[in-house]
Amino acid sequence: MTEKMTFPKAFLWGAATAAHQVEGNNINSESWVLEHVPDSMYADSSGDAVDHYHRYAEDIALLAKLGFNTYRFSIEWARIEPEEGVFSYAELEHYRRMLACCHEHGLTPIVTFHHFTSPRWLMKTGGWESPLTPGKFARYCEHATQHLGDLIAVACTLNEPNLPTLLKKLGYMPPVEKMRTAPWWVAAAQGLGVDPARLAPFQYVDTEKAFDVFVQAHRQGMAAIKSGQGNISVGMTLAIQDVQAGPGGEAVADKMRYEINGAFLETLRGDDFVGVQTYSRVRFGPDGALPPAEGVERTLMGYEFWPEALEATIR
Repeated sequence: MTEKMTFPKAFLWGAATAAHQVEGNNINSESWVLEHVPDSMYADSSGDAVDHYHRYAEDIALLAKLGFNTYRFSIEWARIEPEEGVFSYAELEHYRRMLACCHEHGLTPIVTFHHFTSPRWLMKTGGWESPLTPGKFARYCEHATQHLGDLIAVACTLNEPNLPTLLKKLGYMPPVEKMRTAPWWVAAAQGLGVDPARLAPFQYVDTEKAFDVFVQAHRQGMAAIKSGQGNISVGMTLAIQDVQAGPGGEAVADKMRYEINGAFLETLRGDDFVGVQTYSRVRFGPDGALPPAEGVERTLMGYEFWPEALEATIR
């Protein structure tokens, strides 16, 4: 007879969403503009999404009914601070109702303060390459925590700031310097009132300048959250791939493992936790990333189906 496997009593088992991807009509964000320019990189706009903004109570009840005990979701900076220095009490109250709904259903809320999208106005001040951004992000974190902190158990400052590096190392996107001359990028910059050479959205910049801004935003954001009400565990989540070496690719794999994963991990020592988000393995040969082998099972995103990546990346 097979022994039944059980998780430890404090194990959190749940589901996660990103506000822009599920709420709908996040019109004050820079991503809304990026989605609506001609020849956008996005196949579709987010539009109404699944209307989680209005249907969160039904969705949270469904999570509890499925037997989960935690829900990770993001609050939207572009809603909470639609213009610089102007904070919306109504939007903060909306997220407070979401948090209360989680507690009512026995779900531990894990809140991400930034999941890819930023207010439009942030782009005019240099976006995620500006040394001013960490302070602006910390101010937003402070306001949000003052209003919501007593209902938050765990907080993630930034979601996957290493994703631009990952996507570019794997060949999914060109370096940001090349993207800045693309017609869709120029149109988005015009719509946001920014020089195309200075447009710096979170999910696209892979420069040294952006790396420093990400690290400082995390540090200052964490300090702001920790200084507020509540006893919140704070960390950052990373997109950590299971980097493996193909034939002759050991040196390249070691280099990529550091650039994609290690450079950020080194900055997170002393945090309450590190969030690991993994999708597959990626193999490197002497000339760069190798495609999945012929005939292997793939996910809907086209990645190689490789569940072993979860164990490898956590280790």
